[in-house]
Amino acid sequence: MSFLSMLFSPIKEFFKKGDVILLGLCLAASIFGLALVFSATQYLGEGRWMRFVLVQFAAIVLGVLAYMLLTFVDFQLFVEKRWKLLLIFNVVFLLLLLTPLGEDYDSGNLNWLVISRIIPKFPMDIQPNEIVKISFILLLALQIVKIQDRELDISSIPSVLQIGGHTVFMLGLIAVICGDFGMCVIYMMIFVAMAWAAGVKLRWFVLVGGGLVLTAVILWLFFLPETRWWNDYRIMRFRVVFDHSLDPSGWGWQQGRAILAIGSGQLFGQGYLQGIQTQAGRSDALPARHTDFIYAVCGEELGMVGCLVLLLLLSLIVLRCIWVGRHANSPFHAYVCMGMAGMLLSQITFNVGMCLYILPVMGLTLPFISYGGSSIITLFAAMGIVSSVKARPLPSWLRDRSPV
Repeated sequence: MSFLSMLFSPIKEFFKKGDVILLGLCLAASIFGLALVFSATQYLGEGRWMRFVLVQFAAIVLGVLAYMLLTFVDFQLFVEKRWKLLLIFNVVFLLLLLTPLGEDYDSGNLNWLVISRIIPKFPMDIQPNEIVKISFILLLALQIVKIQDRELDISSIPSVLQIGGHTVFMLGLIAVICGDFGMCVIYMMIFVAMAWAAGVKLRWFVLVGGGLVLTAVILWLFFLPETRWWNDYRIMRFRVVFDHSLDPSGWGWQQGRAILAIGSGQLFGQGYLQGIQTQAGRSDALPARHTDFIYAVCGEELGMVGCLVLLLLLSLIVLRCIWVGRHANSPFHAYVCMGMAGMLLSQITFNVGMCLYILPVMGLTLPFISYGGSSIITLFAAMGIVSSVKARPLPSWLRDRSPV
């Protein structure tokens, strides 16, 4: 076999078995995001915007390679044999944030490992809680399958306590180490998506969800106003959503600028690279415009039409994950796809809701769109796992009997 044949054989195999449609959607969304990052960083000057763009572009390239490689991995076999190692990895990787490598960048959330502190000039930081989302989904899928293999009712109290306990453990770990309650919400929504797909009865969601809402309302109305926590920054992020006039130049300032930018774009926007706030170098312009509030950049420069195109691309990625899960060859693979879909859908919802000033600021980026090297690579890797499910269809004798 020639060198060229050895080189191109895996690529040909990928296009034959992998999910090329999903890859195309992810590439389209990430290129859209790259264009927005380019625009959102112009105000920094050439010396700085080029770094952001190059890092994002390199992350997309590495992400595509990760997507293609992971398509060929049998994750069910790996997780079944190495689940203890995977669980240890989750805990240890998060604990690394407590070492000198951990950094919060004055955000209040200890989310980043600064690799350049041990490898000089390393171009990007790593977010452990982004990467751990993938292994959490794999472990939770295995846990659900093991319960069902024992022919136990997934909605029974022991079963719900088992999968719920795993989720609460991860939430507690992230809350204590990172202080990132926005990320905790994403993990919780992943659990909801996978538990629902597994057949957990509606009464559990009503009971737990209703209990949480009732507790929050009671605390909000009767207890929090009388405590020092009432003016805590986490509570203030919620308060300004309910009352936009409460602190417009303080805790409501970021979202006030974002909704102003989106509104000023109207139907077709002010024009690419022409947004007043996006291109302004002033400190009172749109904040975090290449990360958390990049949706506002899209709204200002490309208008409602641009925002709808962006949301359509992201929605198609979510729907593709669900479609692959519906046609998976095993329950494990189906639950993994639903977990990935739940992860994307919840993060899209909360980021857009934050920019529209109808949800509080949670520090959540927009998948495939916002700047972030480790985030982009992780997202492509997650979609590569979905592609690996697509690459392992049902055998023909089962596929012919399966419902459409």
